[in-house]
Amino acid sequence: MRYIGMPLARREDRDLVTGRARRVADLEIPGTLELAFTRSPVPHAVIRGVDVAAALKEEGVAGAWSAADLPYLAARTVPGEAGLPPWPLLATGRVRYPGEALAVVAAGTRARAEDGAEAVRLNLEPLPFTRADAPSAVGALDPLAAGAPRLFDDRDNLAAERTFGRPADDVFATAPVVVEAAYREQLVLPTSLEPRAILVDPGGEQRLTVWVSHQAQHRLRDALAAALGLDRERIRVIVPATGGAFGAKSQTYPEYLVAALLAVHLGRPVRWCEDRAEAMLAGPRGRGQHQRVRLAADEDGTFLAYELLVDADIGAYPHIGAFVPMMTAAMSTGAYRTPRVHTRVRCVLTNTAPTTSYRGAGRPEAAYALERTVDRLARRLGLDPAELRRRNFIRPDQYPYLTPTGRTYDSGDYAAALDRALAAVGYDELRAEQARRREDGGPPLGVGIATYVERSGGPPDSDEFGSVEACPDGTFIARVGSTSTGQGHFTAFAQVVASVLDVEVDRVRVVEGDTGEVPYGFATFGSRSMQVGGAALWRAAEALVAAARRRCAELLGVGEEDVSYTAGRLMVGGDPRTGLPGDLEEGPVPNTEVGPLPGLPIGELVARTGPLRADEIVAPPQAFPYGAHVAVVEVDPDLGTVHVRQLVAVDDYGVVVNPAIVTGQGHGSIAQGLGQALYEQAVIGEDGLPRASTLLDYLLPTAADMPPVTLLETVTPNPNTPLGAKGAGEAGCIGIPPAIVNAVCDALDLDHIDMPLTPAAVWAATTGTR
Repeated sequence: MRYIGMPLARREDRDLVTGRARRVADLEIPGTLELAFTRSPVPHAVIRGVDVAAALKEEGVAGAWSAADLPYLAARTVPGEAGLPPWPLLATGRVRYPGEALAVVAAGTRARAEDGAEAVRLNLEPLPFTRADAPSAVGALDPLAAGAPRLFDDRDNLAAERTFGRPADDVFATAPVVVEAAYREQLVLPTSLEPRAILVDPGGEQRLTVWVSHQAQHRLRDALAAALGLDRERIRVIVPATGGAFGAKSQTYPEYLVAALLAVHLGRPVRWCEDRAEAMLAGPRGRGQHQRVRLAADEDGTFLAYELLVDADIGAYPHIGAFVPMMTAAMSTGAYRTPRVHTRVRCVLTNTAPTTSYRGAGRPEAAYALERTVDRLARRLGLDPAELRRRNFIRPDQYPYLTPTGRTYDSGDYAAALDRALAAVGYDELRAEQARRREDGGPPLGVGIATYVERSGGPPDSDEFGSVEACPDGTFIARVGSTSTGQGHFTAFAQVVASVLDVEVDRVRVVEGDTGEVPYGFATFGSRSMQVGGAALWRAAEALVAAARRRCAELLGVGEEDVSYTAGRLMVGGDPRTGLPGDLEEGPVPNTEVGPLPGLPIGELVARTGPLRADEIVAPPQAFPYGAHVAVVEVDPDLGTVHVRQLVAVDDYGVVVNPAIVTGQGHGSIAQGLGQALYEQAVIGEDGLPRASTLLDYLLPTAADMPPVTLLETVTPNPNTPLGAKGAGEAGCIGIPPAIVNAVCDALDLDHIDMPLTPAAVWAATTGTR
């Protein structure tokens, strides 16, 4: 039975929607202490004192500590790259962002712990700070300016710098047409339904069990083992039902290590569950780039050179934020065969919460800079923006295509995706309607196009574990190192294994998110689950069939080549009418033992001969999904409101295992792309403090804000995996923001408006007010 391409209902959804699924906050372990953190009320200060005495007097408080109270904790930091500033578990000496943890309080309930945290007395001497939303501002607020306040005494605020490609100043000096621009990718909040959460049970004999809302349980296990000085086999990390992650839960955070250390210190279970206000104050941020671009072309619009210079706000501590902007640089070439490309990334320390990977993680920023600039070039040349893109696309006969930034695109037909999107939106009719409105009057109408190339699979050469085990009862267990945070893994992975084994999908049970059950795993992020984890399961299922044929041949004393496999059964001679000889030690095997098919069921083989399991680790090359998105908008210039009339997305994810799941991923990522384009911004005030403390202050798109969405696809199989799948799930975050901004600028005949396109921002742009 082949299940690839079937839109099966997600088997995990019933428990999720009925509340039977258990999250970290739902787990009940007797004696659990709840943690709350005392956090800095200022962005930058010298710590003169942290007094926990009053907290210890609060009713129900079991303990309260600053870094000075726990020297073994103060000596540890979050694992990070060598040469980058360390991230302390509790602030020592200085606080560097608002919300940085200064003390931790444990109590029998979260409310009691919060009372204790509020009672901690702080003596902080404020220092000058850098504005997190203005790393390229003028004067003292610029973290890279001479005399700017340093976050670390032994270094300046440039945490890392890297270039890709090679400079093209000679091309820009002589090119017939050069467009230059500057863009801002605002800081946003990865507002997953469930904030971060961890529960640590110290157990006995130095064995810890950890339940955590996370994307990389094996990586977290190893970080906990290093922090605690334990062998990693003594730590079991389990990821229960998780309410979203979007990349922001793939790291190790200070609070996780504090919880583990305190659990061991106290000999009691300890839990920390971040609430929404805490997440908005001190949780990780996404995006946060200032970009300067140049695009050179000849008179016909053929691209000659592209330059992207990025100053990335990575917050007070580098962590993963120093890696994400490098993906912007690596993917800066987009879908075009630009011969000369140069990108430079500077990762800048600022007095705000650290940035992290957030859905798309570097690729949305790359697509935004490029696609906005392509539209500006089209305006300069008087060309239709669709035609300008067609003239410069990488052609299908040019694959594999090595980009100037060192990425090898595997396959694609970018023009086909664009043509399908334009046909679906009725592009020619819209342009005619736009011309009529400009002539006769009416609300300004705009059409915005954005194409993109995504990088999926995780870091280069990253691998994943897959295992398939046959059980005596005829079922199969599929173990995989990936982790579901809501993507539908338990359904889609079962479809993959059932397809290879040619059995009913209900006979396959998927196990993941548990280091006690799965010996190895890399992680789930970067649209890699099906591309890499699915490939590992595919190979493991193939290996299981091969192992079953070998064992059957040994059992029967025949050659392996004489044993065939189909529909979960083994047969001799390849003729389903002959079945198997009836001289097995434990009695004959009838030709029609179960159902109409003859042969030996694989479960019976296991029952007779013992456990049968195949493990595989695969590391396919990165894949490069792509697509074309089109936005149609109407703008009210007097009010500044933007009405998105239609969104069309044509994406190529290679082979799609479950179209219903991928459609859901498409709608979700489009919603987040729409949010960044129109609503979301982690505003930092003049005092350096975040302005949003609830979702009344930080706008997210709701179902009522979603425009009509058309999701279509082209299919270019991944040539580097047996399944042919590429990554899916991040496309809307990549293509929708530039498509919407292009559409609004098209409607108003403007060069640019920075996101988010709030009514105030649009009105200011149309009236020239700032």
